[in-house]
Amino acid sequence: MSLTLRTISREQHLAYIQSLPSASHMQVPAWADVKAEWRSENLGWFDDRTGEMVGAGLVLYRQLPKIKRYLAYLPEGPVINWFAPNLDDWLQPMLAHLKQQGAFSVKMGPPVIIRRWEATSIKGGIQNPDVKRLRDIEADFIEPRAFEVADKLRRMGWQQGEDGGAGFGDVQPRYVFQVPLANRSLEEVHKNFNQLWRRNIKKAEKAGVEVVQGGYQDLEEWQRLYEITAVRDHFRPRPLSYFQRMWTALNTEDPNRMRLYFARHNGVNLSAATMLVVGGHVWYSYGASDNIGREVRPSNAMQWRMLRDAYALGATVYDLRGISDSLDETDHLFGLIQFKVGTGGQAAEYLGEWDFPLNKLLHKALDIYMSRR
Repeated sequence: MSLTLRTISREQHLAYIQSLPSASHMQVPAWADVKAEWRSENLGWFDDRTGEMVGAGLVLYRQLPKIKRYLAYLPEGPVINWFAPNLDDWLQPMLAHLKQQGAFSVKMGPPVIIRRWEATSIKGGIQNPDVKRLRDIEADFIEPRAFEVADKLRRMGWQQGEDGGAGFGDVQPRYVFQVPLANRSLEEVHKNFNQLWRRNIKKAEKAGVEVVQGGYQDLEEWQRLYEITAVRDHFRPRPLSYFQRMWTALNTEDPNRMRLYFARHNGVNLSAATMLVVGGHVWYSYGASDNIGREVRPSNAMQWRMLRDAYALGATVYDLRGISDSLDETDHLFGLIQFKVGTGGQAAEYLGEWDFPLNKLLHKALDIYMSRR
């Protein structure tokens, strides 16, 4: 298949995304409005024989301080046929185009899963003192074609993200936790939760925890809980304006793209979460909780409600986003994987992020600059 790459309109891009079973929420046109500090461009790949659009990509351009050269970034994209035998024909025109646009380096995140581990396998790994990382456990599913993609990228001159996949070194998480929903009943999904999760959901119900959906006007209350979480978990919170922009941008594009949930007890909001929807893929994207009221298990109640809502929307997967690949109980991120494993889903490993230095000197300078931040 011979291909042509060109800039497309947001409307064309959105129509293409809507024709697919799903794509990353970071590859919808509106994501460019969320990342307002980046310049953006929508790219389309066309089959020369039919003239039909067969791929799309959202590119974000970040200017280097003081010079008119850019880092071009395709988060969790582009949305192309990654298993095509002629991957060169897809990526070479993209590199040529981005170079023309003033890019000195390209970063992309192929949405390709290499391995999956079932919750039962991970639990076994946690109990085994010799197992320190997810990779030490034999995977329940391996995608051989993913290794071919990695080989092709290396031969083309792409370089794998610095940490080679130890989890959070990439900009986007390499390891995620997902609950598959396709061809399963809600009863089966609930039965797959571990005992603690089922007990906590019951506990929340008994205590009268209610889970409600919020709107734009409730983002200030979301921010209050989110900032409490940031202090407790030692991370730098995003400002309220970021979530307001995210809500407006995503829901203008599709009224069902972003949702906000609160779990409350006796009229007090104890935990909150944002949910994103693109086709059959639903993400739990940000979570927050107060330091009080934990004994009534608001977070479990909220996740169960979000999962049921995802199911009602016809989702094929409920994605709990990033986890670290460390199974060491002393690791500060261990609690996160433990919480998510309780849903009985699967850990998935993506190919990770890849860089192509179009200008090796500037690419190196950026590496040094990033490492000092």
